[in-house]
Formats: sequence, structure tokens, C-alpha cells
Amino acid sequence: MQSEGWGAISGALHIFRAFGGWPSRAAFFVLEQDLPIHTGLEARIADAVAPTLADLGYELVRVAVLGRDRPTVQVMADRADGALIGVSDCEVISRAVGAVLDVADPIPGAWTLEVSSAGIDRPLTRRRDWNRFAGHRARVELSVPQDGRRRFDGIVLGADAEHARLRLDDGTEVSLALPDIRRAKLVLTDALIAATAASPTRTN
Repeated sequence: MQSEGWGAISGALHIFRAFGGWPSRAAFFVLEQDLPIHTGLEARIADAVAPTLADLGYELVRVAVLGRDRPTVQVMADRADGALIGVSDCEVISRAVGAVLDVADPIPGAWTLEVSSAGIDRPLTRRRDWNRFAGHRARVELSVPQDGRRRFDGIVLGADAEHARLRLDDGTEVSLALPDIRRAKLVLTDALIAATAASPTRTN
């Protein structure tokens, strides 16, 4: 580990750590079914860190790898008990994820780890997110077009094992295949802020 720092973006807590390259080790595997959908390198990282997060009382929300020469590995997490994530939570997650990736060795060379909470206008990456935030507005972008369009904006109606549902402004309801969703994110509204403020809190 070379350096550490903090930041705050869109109501989310972030911690940053820089790492060098490590020797290769065996990867871990994930049995949990309601996990965010990843592919390629991001999927390997998610498979490696999700079991450890679950053991510590957290849930993986998203993994993203940004940049090429010195990539940043972004790990976003929730508390499994539904309480708001705090600074000490990010510290615990950062230490644990750093140790796991030290063994899994998914990225050669130097890279930076960024751990964060989901924030208020959070991404919707699992069916539980779609069900938890039913009634709030979200924007969705698909990886493949549906009915000639890739982008949808509407009220979240929930999700089952295969599809998420939105009610569009014209009253139309659409069912979107979860694997086809490239990104989905809540829209920051007064109702969402009020609902988040009413969520359980945790004192660090």
C-alpha cells in the first residue's frame, strides 16, 4: 500500500488506496444468487470480494475498473442490516478487499482501490435494489435496444429474478431483462432524500 485518501461524491463516502503488483494466487468463487451482474475482469473481482464482504456484514453493490496505465478499482457496498454506511465501514471494507485482491491478483502492476457507499442517487444493480426503491424515479440504459430504444426514464415498479419493471411518464409499463441493463440509477428527488433520511442510521 502506497497512499490513502478520502473523498465525498453525490452523498457517498469514498476511501482510496494505492497498490502495486502482486504474485498470482487462486481466485475465490461466489454462491450468492442476487449479485450485481458483471463481466470480464470486473466479474473476477466481484467473485473474489463478495464472499468476504458478506462475512463482514456487507453487500456488494458494484465493481468498476477505470483507466488503463494505473487503473482504479471501484468497490461500492451496502451494509447488510440496511443502516447507512459510515467512515469506519469503508475502512473495514478497504482493508478486507485489499487483502483479498492481494491473494486473487486480478490486475498486474500498480492500481488504486476506491471503496465507497452507494450514495443517495445510487445505482440499481440487483433485484433487491429494484424492489427496495419501488416508487422512486430511475434512469436506465440498456446494452441492447428494446423496442428501438436504449434509454428509459420512469418510476421503479420492482423486479423478479429475470426482469426489472418501470412505469414511464406516459403510463406505459416496460419490463427490462436484468442482463441487458448496462446501467440503472436512481434520480435525486425530494421523495428519495426524505426516504433515505428515514433509513436506519449507525454511529461510528
